[in-house]
Amino acid sequence: MVDAARVRKLADRIQRIVAEMLDRRIKDPRLGFVTVTDARITADLRDATVYYTVFGEPEEKASTAAALESAKGVIRSEVGRQTGVRHTPTLTFVLDEVQENAQHIEQLLARARQEDEEKAERAAGAKPVGDPDPYRTPREDVDDNE
Repeated sequence: MVDAARVRKLADRIQRIVAEMLDRRIKDPRLGFVTVTDARITADLRDATVYYTVFGEPEEKASTAAALESAKGVIRSEVGRQTGVRHTPTLTFVLDEVQENAQHIEQLLARARQEDEEKAERAAGAKPVGDPDPYRTPREDVDDNE
């Protein structure tokens, strides 16, 4: 088994290599505005997953995915050349949906804040339904025989 620190270093190196390749060497017109967000590699160093985000519409995301698939061999050979590992890991590109999830969470939080403000406005002029002092003072015991 390989040391976890070495796995993380290799994943970081793969992320930088892929980002540099997409920026400088891959000239596919289908490739949109791509950002490589993370790379993870298995403990046996055989498979690497590269996470990326694309700015744009779903059509642009699909064309970028196709461009990455077609350039996978060139990128993999460059990863093998620059890392110098015995077995070059296979690359899998996965669209990272962190941005969409973060936006959805922000929308949910904004809606919750708005509902809280509306409830606070309604509660501002509200009066209790029951006794104004729900904590009654103890009754004085009165003897029934007197």
